[in-house]
Amino acid sequence: MTVRFVLDQEVIELAEVDPTATLLDHLRYRMRRTGTKEGCAEGDCGACTVLVGDLDHTHDAVTWRAVNACILFLPMLHGKALLTVESLAQDGVFTPLQTCMAENGSSQCGFCTPGFVMSLHGRSIGATGHTLPVADVIAGNLCRCTGYGPILAAGDAVEPTPQDDQRLVAKLKALAETDTVSGRFGDRQWFIPRTTTALVELLVEHPKARLVAGATDVGLSVTKGLQTIDTLIFLGDIPELARIEDTPDGLTIGAAVRYADAHDAFTRLHPDLGELTRRLGGLQVRNAGTIGGNIANGSPIGDGPPAFIALCATLTVRSAEGRRTMPLERYFIAYGQQDLRPGEFVESLHIPRPGPDDVIHISKLARRFDSDITAVCGAFKLTVRDGRTTDARIAFGGMAATPKRAGGCEAALTGRPFTLATIQTAMDALRSDYAPLTDVRGSSAYRIDAAANLLLRLWYKAQGETVSVLDLESAGA
Repeated sequence: MTVRFVLDQEVIELAEVDPTATLLDHLRYRMRRTGTKEGCAEGDCGACTVLVGDLDHTHDAVTWRAVNACILFLPMLHGKALLTVESLAQDGVFTPLQTCMAENGSSQCGFCTPGFVMSLHGRSIGATGHTLPVADVIAGNLCRCTGYGPILAAGDAVEPTPQDDQRLVAKLKALAETDTVSGRFGDRQWFIPRTTTALVELLVEHPKARLVAGATDVGLSVTKGLQTIDTLIFLGDIPELARIEDTPDGLTIGAAVRYADAHDAFTRLHPDLGELTRRLGGLQVRNAGTIGGNIANGSPIGDGPPAFIALCATLTVRSAEGRRTMPLERYFIAYGQQDLRPGEFVESLHIPRPGPDDVIHISKLARRFDSDITAVCGAFKLTVRDGRTTDARIAFGGMAATPKRAGGCEAALTGRPFTLATIQTAMDALRSDYAPLTDVRGSSAYRIDAAANLLLRLWYKAQGETVSVLDLESAGA
């Protein structure tokens, strides 16, 4: 099967595509579009940022999102539109953003500049995340010359102006397909199903296939781990897996919903969950990474699962045998082992809406504030009635081999008065719940102390007080 996409209003067709060939390599080595740079090949630096456009059938429009080309596999472009930095200047005339960046000295060595331009161009045309502050839009772009000031100024100076994509809409409609697309490359093969029914059938035939949603993790296994994957199934074009159902009972999120698209719904569920999502990678990562992929991957430092567990989330998985629904914490069995049988896939996540008596706090600690991996991620939900904690759910990431609840700490809180003395007792109990490892992100002692202090932070937050380091020290933390 030929991979087809639209680049600068031209339909590009690629035959016999290596299913794990990256867009970055194709742009640089096949198309000679060398403006897109390779800085890290793992989705961290943003030098390879491009814009990918999906056809929005409901509104007859194109939804643009900035993504990292270094970990985007070529079949994932099928039926979509693409803009690179070479797409912007027409007949040698810069866009207002490019002109502003050139005139105010936004470029120093220049290596990272194309990536910044593409992230900010996405903001200027109304791409996903365009309503965020400029600093958030470029948080996934690194400048090693530390020249962020002029770049931020250029982003603020250019007013967002959605572009006219009607010609492009027509071209994407002509490429649109409703049936499963597949291709081969030697002995390897790839599939793009369009329905969950088709996905179920594919998994019956290929139970060991690698499921790929955003490729923010599996991309690294190829670019850094040099793995060869024989069969891939790409999930990004299944509408049923991209649904967000926001009801009075709670939030149901399809497994292929990207974090960027879930941000507003998460914020409505609870502001701390929205803030956690805002700090999950850079915008390019949130524009690709999915809720289901983050869970299915099973990482002990995935940002989403600890919060979802504390908020009583349930997970639904599906196969040809039917559906199974389980509390999310039961999905994580051991490091690298999840409760996912051959032929099953993660279908959806349901998070009940918090009640009026729930006290919630979610915090992520990392060495960098933006675009960094968690050292400790703590999530707390205490139900407090008449001054007493009637129920406690506490979960952490970065503290064990899986996202894990703090059973001893929960027991020290449940049924007891919601007081500082109780919190301090629970902090001591929490220290016995985990035996975290020491690595480059933090020592075991740091993680234990930090986890306990996050519980103390919940207390101060519940009292309406501003939390500072001095607050924690004076409380004996």
